[in-house]
Amino acid sequence: MTSIAPPTDLASLDDAALADRLHAAGQRVAAELRKVIVGQDEVVELALTALFAGGNVLLVGVPGLAKTLLVHSLARALDLRFARIQFTPDLMPSDVTGTDVIQDDPATGSRKLTFLPGPVFANILLADEINRTPPKTQSALLEAMQERRVTVQGKTYPLEPPFFVFATQNPIELEGTYPLPEAQLDRFLFEIMLDYLPEEDEVAVVHATTAAPPEAITPVLSREEILAMQAVVRRVPVADEVVRHAVRLVRATRPGAGAPDYVGRWLAYGASVRAAQAMVLGGKARALLRGRTHVSFDDVRALARPVLRHRLLRTFQAQSERVNTDTIVARILESVPPPRSGL
Repeated sequence: MTSIAPPTDLASLDDAALADRLHAAGQRVAAELRKVIVGQDEVVELALTALFAGGNVLLVGVPGLAKTLLVHSLARALDLRFARIQFTPDLMPSDVTGTDVIQDDPATGSRKLTFLPGPVFANILLADEINRTPPKTQSALLEAMQERRVTVQGKTYPLEPPFFVFATQNPIELEGTYPLPEAQLDRFLFEIMLDYLPEEDEVAVVHATTAAPPEAITPVLSREEILAMQAVVRRVPVADEVVRHAVRLVRATRPGAGAPDYVGRWLAYGASVRAAQAMVLGGKARALLRGRTHVSFDDVRALARPVLRHRLLRTFQAQSERVNTDTIVARILESVPPPRSGL
């Protein structure tokens, strides 16, 4: 695959030093996660990419694949406030955002309304089994995920940065699950699929979990360091050709004139510009994690599946033919090759 040279370098020596620290920090966090997570190297890299890009993540897989353990372990490797919500059918929106309660004022003896913050007021929020609660409660996270704030009874409360939602989801075919609204799915930077491990990795998991407790995870990054690294990610240079390629991949998902024939058969609608933004921003974080200070075509294309798979709405024909979104994205990647640039 062709990669392209950057149009410029990072703006300052401080940024270059911070980029080096991000690369090293990613390796350190991954090493901490490997104390309790066996295999799943690609999943870990995508989670770290989302972390440094400042995006939310949807982890999808059947029960028992360590989705919750992955988020718990990542939270322990970061010196951030962590909260968990176990989503259930009877969960109410106020259980997520918080609510106003009447409290007595000891000084005056009067009563007043006081806002009691919900678990969303954290830096890392684990929304466990998010699709086991009805859409009304799922939508309580929409404003927090996009605007990084919460509005209760007409009053807005900002969330302290950094703020991430790591949501776990069981496949929607399982009993007692509700599909997430399209507007909420679009707020997730990536949808990461977890599958069963190879046999040797499963043997290692069984050995590790039936022996002595694993080594404790040590925090390796502070809140201030994460914010600084997220800022330098946005300053990573990206060539116009790479951005244009991301846009063309996204535009190819939209049925209509100029789209491949199979797109019209298999997709009711495609991805918005938010998907191209996710590919480029995620590509910047991926490049730094891999020790580079510019974004290549490979970075964008490697993120096409996690960025697009939850943003595409299949037609009934695609569902009846059992064509999943990963298959469609693979076809799009074949149909829209990167330019053969000499840069």
